[in-house]
Amino acid sequence: MGPIEVRVAPTARPGPTDEALRRRGPLPGRASAGAAGFDVVAWIERAVTLAPGQRAKIGCGFAIELPVGYEAQMRPRSGLALEYGVTLLNAPGTVDADYRGEVCAIVYNAGEKPFVVEPGMRIAQLVVAAVAPVTLVQVRELSRSDRGSGGFGSTGTS
Repeated sequence: MGPIEVRVAPTARPGPTDEALRRRGPLPGRASAGAAGFDVVAWIERAVTLAPGQRAKIGCGFAIELPVGYEAQMRPRSGLALEYGVTLLNAPGTVDADYRGEVCAIVYNAGEKPFVVEPGMRIAQLVVAAVAPVTLVQVRELSRSDRGSGGFGSTGTS
């Protein structure tokens, strides 16, 4: 099976004022040939400072058209998480195949110091994944399993 075609288009949102960033544009790109995700940038006019514990919806400057049966997942960048405690809320955030608006990221500062989201900064990664077709079937009772109804922490840590 070859690659699937996913269409992307810049939005009308004004982005960074820096001319070099404007020429590059907001469309996601892979940082390396083997990367699973596409880097997504903050397509904003001016920097946004997030205090510890603060979150902000950051526009990414593009819209996406996915084939039916696929989703795009917005995921945090590991370097931002490790170095600054910055992550994405609702991660992975799902972009549905029928959504045509601007892709945004909910950036959250879980760190101990203010964090500045700069225009053009790589803030997330976008991973496209297949979604299995599913039909939910209502039943009166579910079959038994070894785990049963054991939830959070029920299987231990080692």
